[in-house]
Amino acid sequence: MKHQIPSNYREAVDYIEELPKFTEKHPLKHTKKYLEKLQNPAENCKVIHVAGTNGKGSVCAYLQAVLQAEGKKTGFFTSPHLIKINERIQIDREEISDDTFYDVFCEAYHVAQEMEQEGEGHPSYFEFLFGMGMKAFEKAGVEYIILETGLGGRLDATNAVESPVLTVITSISLDHTAILGDTIEKIAFEKAGIIKEGVPVIFDGSRAEATEVIRRQAEKMHAPCRKISKNAFEIREITRNHIAFSRRNAYDKDVIWQVPICGCYQVMNAQIALEALECLLGNCESEPDRRKKWVDAVASIHWEGRMEEVAEHVLVDGAHNPGAIEAFVESIHLLYPEPEPLPIVVFSAVADKDYEWMIAYLCRYLPAKLYIVTEIPDKRRVSAEELKKVFERYTDCEVVAKSDIGDALKEAYDRRGESEIYCLGSLYLVGAIKERIAGGNNHAELR
Repeated sequence: MKHQIPSNYREAVDYIEELPKFTEKHPLKHTKKYLEKLQNPAENCKVIHVAGTNGKGSVCAYLQAVLQAEGKKTGFFTSPHLIKINERIQIDREEISDDTFYDVFCEAYHVAQEMEQEGEGHPSYFEFLFGMGMKAFEKAGVEYIILETGLGGRLDATNAVESPVLTVITSISLDHTAILGDTIEKIAFEKAGIIKEGVPVIFDGSRAEATEVIRRQAEKMHAPCRKISKNAFEIREITRNHIAFSRRNAYDKDVIWQVPICGCYQVMNAQIALEALECLLGNCESEPDRRKKWVDAVASIHWEGRMEEVAEHVLVDGAHNPGAIEAFVESIHLLYPEPEPLPIVVFSAVADKDYEWMIAYLCRYLPAKLYIVTEIPDKRRVSAEELKKVFERYTDCEVVAKSDIGDALKEAYDRRGESEIYCLGSLYLVGAIKERIAGGNNHAELR
């Protein structure tokens, strides 16, 4: 791949977007070579490595917030982005600037060209950004780096970091089955591949079959492990804007924590993060002032695309696999036990997801006034007509196909009446809707 070096931020982004995203992974030794040529950036930082099917990003957000409240400078590498690619590299909960992005891009670019000339092969899309992130963290002088795996764990580029201080595994369900395996056990094995010799692991123990795999791997690696179950917390209140909970293993069980996201699964994510932080920083529960700092940090979280109200009567959620769809439906039922009137559901998906299962589950457990199917701006999109046919196999409700997302939103508003509008099925859909609304395509104009 021969290119003249991009001369500005926009050209750099275009260059990265041309790199292969969904091709066969390079082996980890390739990523390690890439990092070596970048002079092993941020190798002395404390790395928290996070894997899992669902909840990774939210757990990372809680970790970031509390670490920052503790006065720790943090870097966060995440994927995918919703609107702007800079979202993938954050320092102290802020995406890096265009200037910083271009600066670290140039360093990664020169190394990538050198590797290609040496016959090593150009880093992939994810690898390239990972190297950029590590350089950005080094330049910023962060103390803690939170690495979210991109896909799986064992073979993920982030697993090239050999000495994290802690590993975290969130909930596991069926996703990317063609790559990671078609059973929970196989997928858990891939996620557990981030466990390192002697490094503590905190994990979601909600599924027995995944728990057994993770425990076996932890034992093999002599890694202390802690399972987090639903017995670790008690939900006290659920509203449209927050969930309040208490921690059952806490020093003071009357202390109320709040997550400002109404998805019921967020309590487990927050609990996992808090257990991880206590493993690193010590227990905060017996120190009232410190505990308040943590409580306030958790309550300050804003995690885009998760049960997020992006406009009046419009809720978007990045649920894009069976486990996430189940969690979304459970959250809606807890919020609205008997919804009246029925909601309008806007849905889209990519072809490598089990979209028929997701559609069947929605039709069975989330009755709707109307289903609107649309297409995301990605080459892996499923056509609106194909999605319409699948919905019609599982429901007698009206299904409308609108290939353009703007047309789908307008249809939803025109038909809304008093109904709420739920948009889900793909993070790409969430990003596209947020971008349109931010650009002025709000409900007032769409009516």
